[in-house]
Amino acid sequence: MKTPKDIAALVKPTHKAPAARRVWSVDLDNTWIPFFMATNVTGATELPSEDLGAPLRLAKAKDGSVRFGTNGRPTLRVAPGLNDAITNVRVNFIAGLQTFTDSVIKDDKDGYQAQVRNAQKAGQPIIAAMQHDVDEAVMAYTAARLAQASAAVEEAEHIVAPTLEPAAA
Repeated sequence: MKTPKDIAALVKPTHKAPAARRVWSVDLDNTWIPFFMATNVTGATELPSEDLGAPLRLAKAKDGSVRFGTNGRPTLRVAPGLNDAITNVRVNFIAGLQTFTDSVIKDDKDGYQAQVRNAQKAGQPIIAAMQHDVDEAVMAYTAARLAQASAAVEEAEHIVAPTLEPAAA
């Protein structure tokens, strides 16, 4: 089975500069806004111009006051209609990935199962090494905590011990 061009394009690396504001890990200004302007032109969507012209809005609390982040700056959110449209694209994208996978499994079940077996076999040493590292780290952490607790008990004994000696008569 030949990989469709749109699927092949998805897995090719691109070397674009990192983007600014992201929604679902996709640049808002350079991808989502132009995409939805194009879908509005073709009639696939009917997003309001104000959502595309001012995609970010101040986030507000139920009482209408502006919300602030932990950094002290006002919090922004994506316009609700635009956010809903982006969610639809994401859901449909995931469905497309799953549909493609299902069709490959249906058309080449043996090839897919061989790929799964190869991946599992290749992953076993990595999983075993990670488990070994975690086991060692847990033992070291536990030993350090026990040493810490033992030192705290010794310190407490030195503080309390002089007061526990019987008074001289």
